Parts: sequence; C-alpha cells; structure tokens
Amino acid sequence: MSIWKRPMDLAILNATSRNTLMEVLNIEYCHYDADSITASMPVNSVVHQPLGMLHGGASVALAESVASIAANWCIDETKYCVGLDINANHIRAVREGTVYAKAKPVHLGATTQVWLIEIKDQRERLVCTSRFTVAVMKKKK
Repeated sequence: MSIWKRPMDLAILNATSRNTLMEVLNIEYCHYDADSITASMPVNSVVHQPLGMLHGGASVALAESVASIAANWCIDETKYCVGLDINANHIRAVREGTVYAKAKPVHLGATTQVWLIEIKDQRERLVCTSRFTVAVMKKKK
C-alpha cells in the first residue's frame, strides 16, 4: 500500500524545485515507488569542496531535499512538514558522476516523521547516510 496522499508525478515533483536551491544544485527527482522517493544530483565543480570532492553540505542538501518532499507528499493538504533535525555520516568520497538519494520513512506519526536517506554513487556504493526528522504542522485557515 502506498504512503502517498498526493498525486505522484515526477514532472510535478520537479516543478517544485524551480527558483530554489534544488535548481541551483541540479537536484532532480527521478524515481518513486509505494514508500520511497529517489533524487539525483550531478557531482561537478558546483558541489565540490576545495579538495575536488563532493561537499558534505551538498550531500546534506540533497538528503534534506528528497526527504522533505517525501514528508510533504505523504500527508494531506491541510498539513505541511518542516525540518527539525538532520544528521549525516559521510562514508565515501565522490569526485565526478552522479549521486542518488533514496528517502524511506522510519516513522510516520501524527506530529513527527523520521526519514532515512541513503546516498549512493553510480556503482551503488554508499556515499552518505542521513536521518531527517520533521514536524507535521496544521495549516492555518
């Protein structure tokens, strides 16, 4: 059974990135299934740190981006989610290519959600693992 409460469509998901950090970093939502969303990000000079490797902050931005949209798509439109906490463990250096972040829920509660995000390189090697906690808020009328 799917966790999504809103229509899932990659064009709609990617349209939410216009004029945001996701557009600057070239983050693109590329896959979803019943309980996860995956986004890609090219690794190039835009996301490098001075030693020529993927910047940890870019990995965290990718992780938060994919989990944040996932969090907001699995609640009804009377609510919204905001980030409370994110952590990341950087496992492997990447200098070029593309990385893929897959967000899956650990907990989908009425007031909080916890998401696990794994970022992998093109060879499916773990680059970064992250956990993201969000608050589920009610929209004001």
